[in-house]
Amino acid sequence: MIPHSPLDATQLSAAAQRALGPGPGRMMAARGLLPLAPDDQVAVLYQLSLDAESNLAQSARATAAGMPEKLLAGTLAAPSLDPRVLDFFAQLISDKPAVFDAIALNPSVADATLATLAGRAGAREVDQIAQNEQRLLRHPEIIAAMYMNRRARMSTIDRVVELAVRNHVRVPGLAAWDEVARALTGEGISSAATDDTLFDAVIGARDDSALTSGDAEQAPPDDDEGVEVKPTTRLIELHISRLPAATVRVPLRRTRMALGSAASADAKVADAPPQWLRVEVEDARVTIILVRTNERHQLALNQAATIDGARIAVAPIPFRDLPTPSKIRAAQLGDAFIRGEAIRDPLKIVAMAAIKSPGVTDIEAAYYARNQALAEDVVRYIAGNRNWTKLYGVKVSLCRNPKAPIAETARMLPFLRQKDLASLSKSKGVPSAVTAQARKLIAQRGGKG
Repeated sequence: MIPHSPLDATQLSAAAQRALGPGPGRMMAARGLLPLAPDDQVAVLYQLSLDAESNLAQSARATAAGMPEKLLAGTLAAPSLDPRVLDFFAQLISDKPAVFDAIALNPSVADATLATLAGRAGAREVDQIAQNEQRLLRHPEIIAAMYMNRRARMSTIDRVVELAVRNHVRVPGLAAWDEVARALTGEGISSAATDDTLFDAVIGARDDSALTSGDAEQAPPDDDEGVEVKPTTRLIELHISRLPAATVRVPLRRTRMALGSAASADAKVADAPPQWLRVEVEDARVTIILVRTNERHQLALNQAATIDGARIAVAPIPFRDLPTPSKIRAAQLGDAFIRGEAIRDPLKIVAMAAIKSPGVTDIEAAYYARNQALAEDVVRYIAGNRNWTKLYGVKVSLCRNPKAPIAETARMLPFLRQKDLASLSKSKGVPSAVTAQARKLIAQRGGKG
């Protein structure tokens, strides 16, 4: 978004200047009641939307939002329009396809406006923005916005990231950019083609509150080894085989879905009845209902049944099946279940992308800091994050982890409570330097080790 400042009134047409002059004509203009040419009208509405009088500004915004889509699209396509006016309408009604196209293709639109649109647009719109490679390289913030947009196709993201890497452009605003870039250039990295359907299934919304709830100011139990995740009970899809057609994969992203050929179906199945199946998901169990007869089938994970002549199986969507670039993006966009999978991935760049995800909660950081099975670089990253090491639970977890840097644990030990120092002083799972310092601190406090 760019700053919305008033236009230079002297550069507007005489009709627009009269509409903006003092008197009742201003409110009439704000309500769209004055006979103005379309280009004058969008400029006047923009100007009035900035007015100090709130009623006038609100009326102008409401009128702008209600303008006919085709008329507005034709007006906003004019290269002579001020970038601030384009940005105003982009923020207001870019959800209308024709309006979006007019703004996105207008050579006068500001790069920052396109970055804003790229972060919230649908897949089709992101694909359109991605076609202007010159803008992407000039303003790589657009690529960052695309990357963090869940609705952007993974295949599109691969293309724009490769463009940036090939042109040696670093994309700002992505904490895991080093990992993102290395996934395309590093040796031994999977080059498997992106499966947009599989990626969409992996990052589908799930309830991860069990992994993200807790108090990071409290020390985890001594025997707690970190967050454990069972993704196969959460990432599920149907495999539908209807000869002679090829097998169709339907990711189950919601607890209730409708399958069929109708436009209103949650998942399309070609050559099937318009309203064919209803699917209800409860953890890893799936109930499939044939709409025509109300026949019901209950299937568990890895089970199959023949329903209305089709062989339907319930299968897991393993995170490990994703190509490396998709794993990294899933770690950035996905929930705690996905982060829990990614942070344990054998490839260090995937694990590092997970811990750099903006979605990592304080309680996750506390548990990951305790987990001795994680890569040393992940533990070091947590130890170097001052926002996390302010939390008592993270301090204790790092001091218990032998992979944590000694210099960092030495700095944190004086802040630990007597009970936790006593536990560390007797621990055989931490470096001897940590136990020795814990005993020394206990003695200095006059306590018993």
